[in-house]
Amino acid sequence: MELGQIRMIDVTQKKETERQALAKGKIQMKLATLELIRKGELAKGDVLAVAKTAGIMAAKETHRLIPLCHPLQLTHVTVEFNLPENDNSVEITASAKGIGKTGFEMEALVAVSVSALTIYDMCKAVDKSMTIGEIRLIRKSGGKSGLYLAD
Repeated sequence: MELGQIRMIDVTQKKETERQALAKGKIQMKLATLELIRKGELAKGDVLAVAKTAGIMAAKETHRLIPLCHPLQLTHVTVEFNLPENDNSVEITASAKGIGKTGFEMEALVAVSVSALTIYDMCKAVDKSMTIGEIRLIRKSGGKSGLYLAD
C-alpha cells in the first residue's frame, strides 16, 4: 500500500464471536465542582445521568465518529462513575459488548471520552480548569487474539 493511503480492514473472512471491551478514564476538577456534582446542584441538572446517556449514545455512533471503524451491532453498553473520596475526580468506566467480526474497543473508548466531555460541558460554567485523561483500554475479549488485560 502506498504511503498516505487509507483503507478499512476487510473482516469478511473473520469469524463472528462474542466480544467485549472495557475502558476507563478520568476527569479531574476542583473539589467545589465535585461537590456540586455530588449534591446535584449544577445549573444544567444531573451531570452523571446526562454523561451516562451521552456515553451510551456515543458508543452506538462510533463508526460515524472514527473514520475507519466498522459499524457494529452492540448488544450491551454500560457507563459507570466512581467519585473517590481522596481525589477530586470522576472516574469513568465503560463496557461495550456484542457479537461480531471485529472488536468493541473503540466503542468502549468513545463512551468514556464522550462521557468525560459531557461532564466538562455541564460543569464548565463553574470550572474551566478541568482536565480529561488516562483514557485507556483495560480489557478486551473475543476474536482470534482472545483476552487482553492491561498492565
